[in-house]
Amino acid sequence: MKQNTFPLDNIRVIDFTQVMLGPCATQMLADFGADVIKIERPGAGDLSRDFYGEDGEEAMNNAVFASLNRNKRSVEIDTKSAEGKQMVYDLVREADVVVDNFRAGVMDRLGFGYDKLREINPGIICASGTGFGETGPYAHKGGQDVLAQAMSGVMEKTSDPSIPKSIYPTTLCDYTAGMHLVQGVLAALLLRTKTGQGQKVSVSLYDSMIAMQMQEAAQWSKHREVLNWAAMPLTGVFDTTDGAVVVVGAFKLNPLQDICKALEIEDLSPQYPTLPSQRKNKPFLQETFGERFATNTTAYWLERLEAQDLLCAPVRPLSSALEDPQTEINGMLLDIDHPILGQMQLIGSPVHLSDVPLGIRRMPPRLGEHTEEVIEEFGLRQKERIAG
Repeated sequence: MKQNTFPLDNIRVIDFTQVMLGPCATQMLADFGADVIKIERPGAGDLSRDFYGEDGEEAMNNAVFASLNRNKRSVEIDTKSAEGKQMVYDLVREADVVVDNFRAGVMDRLGFGYDKLREINPGIICASGTGFGETGPYAHKGGQDVLAQAMSGVMEKTSDPSIPKSIYPTTLCDYTAGMHLVQGVLAALLLRTKTGQGQKVSVSLYDSMIAMQMQEAAQWSKHREVLNWAAMPLTGVFDTTDGAVVVVGAFKLNPLQDICKALEIEDLSPQYPTLPSQRKNKPFLQETFGERFATNTTAYWLERLEAQDLLCAPVRPLSSALEDPQTEINGMLLDIDHPILGQMQLIGSPVHLSDVPLGIRRMPPRLGEHTEEVIEEFGLRQKERIAG
């Protein structure tokens, strides 16, 4: 039976986050039922509101911003003013979690560091997402997804040495660190039920990317060998007459034999029976596969590969994935009628709870949309005390 009770009902989050890492984390907390109050700069707001560098309501509420900020309330506060700081302190007194993704030290300079806030509210949980950590040689270096890809070792690897190194085109680090931040907040909330005390939660883009390479790191530590799953000799992306397919030639007793059977070519497994021999002859194997795949359609080869129970899939754009019935069946599309942007779709929560519908309770907010509401609800100072 579906319920209207959410996991984070009665949990209040003060949200200083901007762009991607922090907002994707606080959006998940909001999806889980938390009351997320987004603190935004007067007249400007979250940097994502300026995604197009244009003025106007539609630009300030663009699709990128909307994708990360549903189920939140927006309040404009000049956090550099004495009045604004006091308003934040008043909110913290009634809050459970404060989240930011500034550079290390910024919250302290603003007067909102953990030591200050726990004086106001000993149960407060302060969660921070940084680029490289809060101490150490890179603590004050500007953090960004692409930099974390580069410095963590993720960008250095390619599936083949002949392929130029490049930027991963989706915000891999931001999203991963954001989900780690959610985990930390939930763990801290759970522990608080036992101790009554809050604590500091910290994640970084850099740590998240290091953690993602746990298998590779262990292999390097023990054997000084580079583990690169994309460079396996029987795995690759191959062009067809109308697209491309990806094949993972692993997790089977004799994947090379099965690939050859699917491709209707001579069985090469007697010549290359072991993984070391296949690695040594990878260029030949990949060229042989590629020439054969190029002779027919994606659908044709997928049918033959799947008949051999090989791991395979078509290579397709996001637009095709969004139109796939599986995406809709999984509840990953949320249709909304935004008051400014109109009809559009947002991506739903990838976490599915059988008894709780994690949908949209609030539209992505206009800048300062809930300022007066929050002032009245929390008995804050009058509206004229907010700069801007």
